[in-house]
Amino acid sequence: MLVRAGAAATTLPGLRRLWRGGGNGAAACFPLGRALLDVRGAEAAVFLQGLLTNDVTRLVAGDGPPAAGLPRALYAHALNVQGRCLYDLILYRLHESPEEEPHILLECDSSVLDAIQKHLKLYKIRRKVNIAPCLDLSLWAVVPGERAGDIASSLAKCADQALVLTPDPRTEVMGWRLITKKGANLSEIIPGSHIGNIEDYHRHRYKQGIPEGVKDLPPGVSLPLESNLAYMNGISFTKGCYIGQELTARTHHMGVIRKRLLPVHFSAPLPKDSIPEGAEILTESGKSAGKFRAGGGELGIALLRLANINEPLCLNIAGDKVKLTASIPEWWPKPASK
Repeated sequence: MLVRAGAAATTLPGLRRLWRGGGNGAAACFPLGRALLDVRGAEAAVFLQGLLTNDVTRLVAGDGPPAAGLPRALYAHALNVQGRCLYDLILYRLHESPEEEPHILLECDSSVLDAIQKHLKLYKIRRKVNIAPCLDLSLWAVVPGERAGDIASSLAKCADQALVLTPDPRTEVMGWRLITKKGANLSEIIPGSHIGNIEDYHRHRYKQGIPEGVKDLPPGVSLPLESNLAYMNGISFTKGCYIGQELTARTHHMGVIRKRLLPVHFSAPLPKDSIPEGAEILTESGKSAGKFRAGGGELGIALLRLANINEPLCLNIAGDKVKLTASIPEWWPKPASK
C-alpha cells in the first residue's frame, strides 16, 4: 500500500518555521542519484533490525505516545563485522498502521544497489521478506527557501503523485525527503518550487557536514561514530544486537572519539577529479591532521582529528598546498563544541 501524502506531512516545529518564512527564496527540489529498494513482508522489520544500527522496530510499533504515531523515516548504517560502515541508508515506512504488514523502502547510493541486495539476501535465510529494487519511483531532496510557504494543506490533493514527503531524519538543516512516481509534476506537489542543480545540494551538504554515499563514507573504512551517526539520529544504543555492534557500543561507552567528519572550506576552489581518494590533510608543521573525503568548489568534508581543527591546515594537491579551515556545524549538539 502506498503512503498518502497528506498522512506523511507531519512537520517538525523548526521545519514548519522554515516553510513559513517570509523572504524571497522558494523551495528547491533536487533529483538525487540514489536508489530505492523495496523491503516488505511479515518479518521485514525484524529482519532489518539485526542488520542496521537504528531501531527499525520503531517503524512498526513506534516508540512514543500513541498520539505521536509511527515515524515516517529513519536514518541508519549497515556495518560489517568489524563495525565499519558498508552502506548509509534512509528507511521510509509505507504501511500506515502497526496492524498492517511491514512495507519499507531503503534509500541507498545507487552505485551499491546490487551489493546491498546481495548483502540482504545473504542474511535473509527463511525469513518472510521480499526484496526488490523500485525502478518506477523518483527520490528528491527538498530544501525550503525563505518564502516556501506551508505545504501541508496542498499535499492531500496530490496523494496520487507524492508517495512520501517527510522531514529528513538526519537533521532539520537538510529539509525534506520526497518520493514520487516517475514523471510526477513537482510544481503541483509543492506549489512555487523549482528543480535545483544537484551540485547546489551537495554544496549544502558539505557546508553542513552531512555525509552521503560511498565517496563520503567509503565502504569498509568509515566508523559510524566518527561519521557523526549519533548526531544524525542514526543509531540506537538500547536496541540489542546487530552486525558490527560490539566495536560501536564499546566506543560509545568509552566516550572517546578523537576524529570526526567535519565541513571544510578551502582558500581556493578545488580542481575537479584530481584529488586522490583519502588525500592527507596536514598541519603547518607537516603533521597529519586527517583525510579529505569529498568536495566541490571551495567546500568539502573531511575526517579530522578534533585536536587539530583550530590550527591552520592544508591539503597537498600535486605539490601545491591549498589552505583550508574546518568548522563545527551549528546543528551539532552543543556539548560537542566544547
